[in-house]
Amino acid sequence: MSTLTPPATGAERAHEVLDRLGTVVLGQEEMLRQMMVALLAGGHALLEGVPGTAKTLAIRSLSLAMDLRFGRVQFTPDLMPTDLVGVNILDETKKEFVYHPGPIFADLLLADEINRAPAKTQAALLEAMQERQVTVDGVSRPLPGGFTVFASQNPVEYEGTYPLPEAQLDRFLLKIVIGYPAAEAERAILDRYAAGFSADRADTYGVRPVITSGELLTLRQAAAAVHVEPTVRDYVTRIVRATREEPSFALGASPRAGVALFLASRAEALLSGRDFVTPDDVKSLALPVLRHRVLLTPEAEVEGQRVDDRLRGLLQTLPAPVPASS
Repeated sequence: MSTLTPPATGAERAHEVLDRLGTVVLGQEEMLRQMMVALLAGGHALLEGVPGTAKTLAIRSLSLAMDLRFGRVQFTPDLMPTDLVGVNILDETKKEFVYHPGPIFADLLLADEINRAPAKTQAALLEAMQERQVTVDGVSRPLPGGFTVFASQNPVEYEGTYPLPEAQLDRFLLKIVIGYPAAEAERAILDRYAAGFSADRADTYGVRPVITSGELLTLRQAAAAVHVEPTVRDYVTRIVRATREEPSFALGASPRAGVALFLASRAEALLSGRDFVTPDDVKSLALPVLRHRVLLTPEAEVEGQRVDDRLRGLLQTLPAPVPASS
């Protein structure tokens, strides 16, 4: 049996991946770090940003840097569950049905514009995300051990979309909101294209495997071993419960949100090279963990309030525990 990876070593290996990705995806450091948090915590992530903000590029590069099998599904209104999970087809020579797996059998799956698919297809993805398996004609088939969904959606285009049900949103560990890169990074992107880079050609990325899929599982085990003091666990619980008492929220976060914040905070601590979680780890991930799990009241929406602003205000009202001195 392999020994557990020390936090410092785990952080070093994870940052090797982030450093490699940073040479391809410019000006999106926060997005890349949160994607790594989701991967280390064994959770899925919803990426929200306008087209052209490197969502697909980041996921493809991540799969290359970690030697993971990449799959992409363009979600459309006519996408059927079988287009995602596969189908049994009659083999005329064998006179029997043979299963043809769908693109969901990948380590990293990009569900592009997920909110364009109908409810039945979204339900098929929900089973895969929650159970790490798919069911076709009554037969359940396990997905790869590292199976992770990175789904994308456009925040400004709603025509022809099917809003994700609350149950499915709750299955995403993080909702990562992606903005535009800084001016210097945007100029550097043009310099890269001038040197021959193309987002449509993975061979121009210059990304080779930094770690293996087996090492990813080891890093996940190391994240799962990160210690969370009872006072910090209490802090997580107080944050989640406070969302249910916030007057601007018609719907607060569920207990699953507390579990998500707990898991994500351990991955963040590992990325920082520590074997324990601090209140700052929890605070840094409260927004991406909670923003898709709460709903503003109609009155708050009319007033132009934003979920992130209300969450920031809520965090300011909750005193963080003082770390115990050793």
